[in-house]
Amino acid sequence: MRVTYISWAPHCSRSDYTARELGGTSHMVYWEWLGSHPATVWLKYLGQTAGTWRLLIREHPDAVFVMAPPPFAIVAVYVYAFIRRIPFVIDAHSGMLLSKRWRLFRRLQYWLCRRAATTIVTNEHLAELVRDQGGAATIVPDVPIEYDGEPSPQPPLAGFVVACVTSFGRDEPVAAMVEAARRLPHVRFVMTGNPRHGARVLPDELPPNLTLTGFLATPAYGALLRQAGVVMALTTDQHTMLRAGYEAIYHGTPVIVSDTDVLRTAFDEGALHVDNSPDAIVTAVLQVLEDPVAFRQAAGRLRTRKGERWLGTKAALLAALARGTSASDRTATG
Repeated sequence: MRVTYISWAPHCSRSDYTARELGGTSHMVYWEWLGSHPATVWLKYLGQTAGTWRLLIREHPDAVFVMAPPPFAIVAVYVYAFIRRIPFVIDAHSGMLLSKRWRLFRRLQYWLCRRAATTIVTNEHLAELVRDQGGAATIVPDVPIEYDGEPSPQPPLAGFVVACVTSFGRDEPVAAMVEAARRLPHVRFVMTGNPRHGARVLPDELPPNLTLTGFLATPAYGALLRQAGVVMALTTDQHTMLRAGYEAIYHGTPVIVSDTDVLRTAFDEGALHVDNSPDAIVTAVLQVLEDPVAFRQAAGRLRTRKGERWLGTKAALLAALARGTSASDRTATG
C-alpha cells in the first residue's frame, strides 16, 4: 500500500518517521513566507491546498495521512480521498482537539473524523473525544524516531549537559527552566527553539551557564539528543504528549518531563517527573547527576519496550487502513 503523509508545517519528525515506518513518503507543504496574519493566511491555505493536490496527483497513493491542525489540511486531503475513493487518516496533534485557536472549527473537525479511516491521537483522553463524536481513534503515543548519525556541524558536547528542548510555546514553563539553570551554576544548560519566539517569554538576563542554540537542523538536533546528560521537555497542558521526550528515549537519553498522567504512563522509567517549578527541576537535575549511568540504562530499557510496543501500534494502524478502504463510500452516503 502506497502511503503519502501531508503536513502543513515547516517540519515534523512524527510525520516523517510514521511515513517511513509505513513505507510511505512524507511532505511538508508550507508557505512560510505568507505567515499566519489574518490578512494573508487564507492565501497561504489556498496555496497549500493547491500544493497538496499537486503532490497527491503526482504520487497517486493508496492512502493518505494528514497532520492536523490546521483543519483545512484535512479538508484538502478529504476532497482528494473522496474523489479517489481511498482511505485517509488524520494525525490529530493535541491542539486540534484542545486548543482554543481551533474551537470554531471543532464541528468540522469531528465531521471529518467520522469520515476518516481512523484518527491518530496520543492518549486515551483524546481518543474518547473522537469516539464520543462518532469517529474511530487509534492511540499512537510515540513513533520510533532515531536520527541517523549524520555529522553535526556543532562541536561535541563536553561534560554533563541539560538539553532543554522548547519551541517557546504558551504551554512551556520556560521561565522556570531558566531559573533552575540560574540555581545550578556548575551545570551547563542549552535551550533550543527559534529565538524570535523566545523573546516573548525569556527574561532579559540569562545565566552564563545557559546557551540558546536557536532552531537546530536535524544533524545538530540528533547529536544533542544523543550527547546530552538529560533532555528536559515540559508542558503545563494535562493531555499533551512531549515529542522531545520520546525522541530522547529513542536515542537512549533519560528525560525530565512534567508530572501528568499522560507523561507518567509514557515515561515510566529513565525519567523524572516534575511539577514545572524551579525547585523540582533543580532536584531532578541533581538526581540524574548523582547516577547518570543508571538513568541512561533505564532509558535504554524503556527504548526497548517502546520499540516492542510500536510493532502492535503499527499493526493497529495497518488494520485501520484495511478497514478504511470503504471509508469514502461512507462519506458518499453521508
